[in-house]
Amino acid sequence: MNRKNITQVSEFLLRGFTSQPELQKLLFPFLLSMYLLTLFGNVTIIWLIRSDTQLRQTPMYFFLSFLAVADLGFCTSVIPKALENLVSQEKTISYSGCLTQLFVAIFIGNADSYILASMAYDRFVAICRPLYYSTMMSHKCCLQLAAVSWTIPFFHSLLYTYMISRVEFCNPEEIPQFFCDLYPVLDVSCSDSYTIDLVLMTEGIVEILGPFVLIIISYIFIFYTILKIPSAVAKRKAFSTCGSHICVVVMYFGGISFVNFKPNSQLPQKKDTVAAVMYTLVTPMLNPFIYTLRNSEMKAAMKRVFKTHFH
Repeated sequence: MNRKNITQVSEFLLRGFTSQPELQKLLFPFLLSMYLLTLFGNVTIIWLIRSDTQLRQTPMYFFLSFLAVADLGFCTSVIPKALENLVSQEKTISYSGCLTQLFVAIFIGNADSYILASMAYDRFVAICRPLYYSTMMSHKCCLQLAAVSWTIPFFHSLLYTYMISRVEFCNPEEIPQFFCDLYPVLDVSCSDSYTIDLVLMTEGIVEILGPFVLIIISYIFIFYTILKIPSAVAKRKAFSTCGSHICVVVMYFGGISFVNFKPNSQLPQKKDTVAAVMYTLVTPMLNPFIYTLRNSEMKAAMKRVFKTHFH
């Protein structure tokens, strides 16, 4: 790598979404509206689940409330700064701010993956082992799965943030993305990246693909069990309980995979930005609506909560 102009940086320049001022003016209200909708949708999901006893005591909604918390944290760690830079002339982020954003984005982004895997396991037990559901998905088990979903990503993020804090950077320190993500930050590093690349190829792949593989295995068993159900009505009901979760998994892992597992021959930067917007903003924005509009239990709970609080 080019090792000239190595310096102790105090801030980075974020390339952002576009360099055209007229497009930046158009993007700001659009992204701001999406962000506010994300806040409203996820806060509503959390409030609804915490306010309704039936939902709060159901494992699937227990994990859904954590997914909403993760989505709030994920987009809030990224989007406010991106919005600020859209209307700012400097478009910078401090070195400490970049490391903080990197840590939070990796931590909560990976927690999302583990929570989705926990939800897939819940659906597996409900459909494939219904007689043992209350035992296998006890409150204690749910708490353990939630603890794992937050603890492993925390140490994973801590590891990468520490490694990034040890590398040196070149001038100009322009990060080719609208936030401090791992690969864009590495792009402006002048240090030997062999150690980080090795960790990415071992621990990193296991960390990202592990939850996805668990989800795939769960759904293989789920679909196999559903196909053996003789009643067409029962089949549709079983499939409908998984539909919302499958939609979220496809959207989330689609964007993550596009950015993290693209070929070495770099794909156009704009496609990276679009994919990053998908998993940092679009998916967190759509999750609440996917789970409420397609879910009769959520609709019924919404009526109960509104009747209790506003009548």
